[in-house]
Amino acid sequence: MNSNNIILNLHLILTNKDAKAMQMLASELHPADIAAVLPTFDCQQTASILTLCQPKTAAALLRYLPHQQQKLLAEALDHQTLGKIIMEMAADERADLYNELEIEQQALLLPTLAKAEREDMRTLAAYDDSKVGSIMTSDYALLRVNQTAEEAIDSLRKVAADLETIYQTYVVDERGRLIGNVSLRQLIIAPPKALVKEFMKEQTIAIEAEAFKEEAAQMIAHYDLLALPVVNGKDQLVGIVTYDDAMDVASAQADAEFNKHGAVGQLACSFKEASIGMLYRKRVFWLVLLVFGNVLSGTGIAYFEDTITAYVALVFFLPLLIGSSGNAGSQSATLMVRALATGEVVLKDWLSLLGKELFVAGLLGATMAIAVFTLGYWRGGDIALVVALTMQLVVIIGSLIGMSLPFLLSKFKLDPASASAPLVTSIADIIGVIVYFNVATAILDFPPVSG
Repeated sequence: MNSNNIILNLHLILTNKDAKAMQMLASELHPADIAAVLPTFDCQQTASILTLCQPKTAAALLRYLPHQQQKLLAEALDHQTLGKIIMEMAADERADLYNELEIEQQALLLPTLAKAEREDMRTLAAYDDSKVGSIMTSDYALLRVNQTAEEAIDSLRKVAADLETIYQTYVVDERGRLIGNVSLRQLIIAPPKALVKEFMKEQTIAIEAEAFKEEAAQMIAHYDLLALPVVNGKDQLVGIVTYDDAMDVASAQADAEFNKHGAVGQLACSFKEASIGMLYRKRVFWLVLLVFGNVLSGTGIAYFEDTITAYVALVFFLPLLIGSSGNAGSQSATLMVRALATGEVVLKDWLSLLGKELFVAGLLGATMAIAVFTLGYWRGGDIALVVALTMQLVVIIGSLIGMSLPFLLSKFKLDPASASAPLVTSIADIIGVIVYFNVATAILDFPPVSG
């Protein structure tokens, strides 16, 4: 069923207030397909659609909607209906939505929930949004060391429907401390009477709830885990971070770094939903700041005005040369920011990477110098050497700036992603202008203008 047919069906369901038809439609389609068309309805209509759904279906639909839209819908629903829906949500998603609500709404919602879910939600919601605890879930499988494989499988069978994953189960001691893990495969192939402690894996990779959530995403990627156990300061198991939540964190981190690299602040919502005012505020600071930086380029050009007057052909190559310097710098900065963000390189690697980057930039500059030499010879034979030599130098300088700036910012405890493309390009432009006309003045034997 295509999107237009889904929308038409939903309009008919709304008109007739037909809960049975809604239930039938939900059974035929994936929740993501229905959720994808909900933005075409206004908030009140969407709330009515959720009301016509079974609570479990409504919870599944909410999962595929942006947090801002979830909040608006929660405000539009009566607290009894919202409570039934939230009871069907995964523990971490439930806590996220709870944190989005106003204090008054939270107070109305809590009495509608069962005590266990209420306390669990408040515990998860108490963690800072930047910490692992804010993305973990308490829906995990738990085993005891003295259970047999047969008993463990029976216990999993009873709770499997309510858990996020049963492919990895965790073993704790009498104090709740994490001591090992068992895969579903191990349980199945183990002799029925074998004790869990006999075949469990004792060395378990875990992370503390107060660690930054980006660390959890990096660990899951590094160790190729389906889920990462989370412990408190006493090594007691308090939750798990699943790979899909880690992917969300990694995606959000990549978006943030991409925006910073483009000198754009982090958006609080999607680009499509962002207001004109928000987009203006997020972009104006760096653009205005770089305007003043680029004034230096103009000052450099003015300083060599006599050189330019004598060799007008130099102007023809100016955009090409400073553009190449900025492009080379942006490439290096992009690679280095990413490597620093993933932990692939650290500050102490700068010197060894500097030599490698110098060699690569030298090769790139030489290749581009050969190409531009022919253009220089065609445009004005006497400036061909100037253009080629400048190209070699500005590509090397731009690349070294782009590589080093993220390290410098990290050294001073600043975000290396701030070594954005516009910043690197502006610095490379200024230096490129100065290098170009100094090379021209030296090679063409034109004395520099005295200050």
